[in-house]
Amino acid sequence: MCRAARMAGSRMKLELSRVVQGRGRLGVLKELGKTGQCSLEVPGCLLHTHLGTVPHLTQETLRTLSNLPSVTQVTLSNIAEHQEVLEEFKDGVTKFAGLHDTVLYCSLHDPATPCPTGYTTNKTVSVWGSGGRIELTVAKFMALQKTVQPDWYQSMADGETWLNNTSRKRVRKSVDRTLAHLDECLLVHQQSQELEGVEVFGVVEGGDILEERVRSSRETAKRPVAGFCLDGLQTGSMDQALRTQLITAVTKELPEDKPRLLQGVGRPDEVLACVEAGVDLFESFFPFQVTERGCALSFSFDISLDPELAVLELDEERGTSGETQQNGDLNPDDQSLMTSFEINLKDQRYKDDFRPLVEGCVCYCCQNHQRAYLHHLLVTNELLAGVLLMIHNTAHYHAFFSALREALANDKLDVLKTRVLGESGGRQKDLTDTDKSE
Repeated sequence: MCRAARMAGSRMKLELSRVVQGRGRLGVLKELGKTGQCSLEVPGCLLHTHLGTVPHLTQETLRTLSNLPSVTQVTLSNIAEHQEVLEEFKDGVTKFAGLHDTVLYCSLHDPATPCPTGYTTNKTVSVWGSGGRIELTVAKFMALQKTVQPDWYQSMADGETWLNNTSRKRVRKSVDRTLAHLDECLLVHQQSQELEGVEVFGVVEGGDILEERVRSSRETAKRPVAGFCLDGLQTGSMDQALRTQLITAVTKELPEDKPRLLQGVGRPDEVLACVEAGVDLFESFFPFQVTERGCALSFSFDISLDPELAVLELDEERGTSGETQQNGDLNPDDQSLMTSFEINLKDQRYKDDFRPLVEGCVCYCCQNHQRAYLHHLLVTNELLAGVLLMIHNTAHYHAFFSALREALANDKLDVLKTRVLGESGGRQKDLTDTDKSE
């Protein structure tokens, strides 16, 4: 059997156990990795890393956390400038970064870092590393994949149409380019012995134009891909109502048995809306962004408690439901990005607050330290602050996804939404409006 035929019959399998309200999907993505040794529950998220390492954490520290996803995400924006070293190393990023028992997924851009626009051509896309812009042709892109040796990777794509003022002509060109890139990548892939057993995800583009989204979905679904990346829908590009409309239209065109990965969306309220629209997988960059702001994730998702009582208790604990609007130590740019799902530990109110970050959280940080200690570490610029915050934020975020799957399994999605969204009061609309203006 030729490689092309083997690739069309992808090993990766999505087995759905439930579909809630016609679109929200619960299941398991099975036979991941070159030997099919791993699985990943959906809806779920990937493990966000910089060159294979979770920011602030060593591999040993990371292993203290339970229920971590089996798929690690790396990005070409971090890897491209190290291509020569990796080629000399010869054994791929997994061994280079000292990773163990994980499936490696390689995406184009780092979702936690803004990417400048205006540098895409018919033949190239650009990624941005610490040394500046790196231009990638299909040949260079595929050479990088052979060097990275991932288990699956995102195809090359023109994703520069997320800005609100993008013209219909530019959006159409983006879809055409992305499909052309996918065809070229698949051709190289099918002829490369080094990439045998590696899966490819096609990228769905189309900006905010429904017809182009549908066209991109239909055409991508015709190619021999293992799954789909939904691009250009990231936080800040459009309001949630439009995003939901577009995702719903896209997922209707995609096969039921292949996973849908949404790029650039991580806020819990947006995750819930996108899961209801049919998304399976997310990138877990949000805890890192929260950590970089000196903040801790602090939102409730326990579906076993009465939701209205839980919200009242949380508001009483915080002293005010609008706590996140009073963050004195954040600069204006950081404050505009802060969400209602986090607390700013630089604030003076935490100077003598001896409670854990979140009552009942079993992470190392909450079990051993208090808000006051984290406040002290932050105001004195101690590196340990980032370590402890990243431990908590990672644990809290992945526990949210576990609660989301439990809610789907037990018909309690509405209860979970009340728990997660109710705490933010009237701020959800304000946050969406802020995102649209950014």
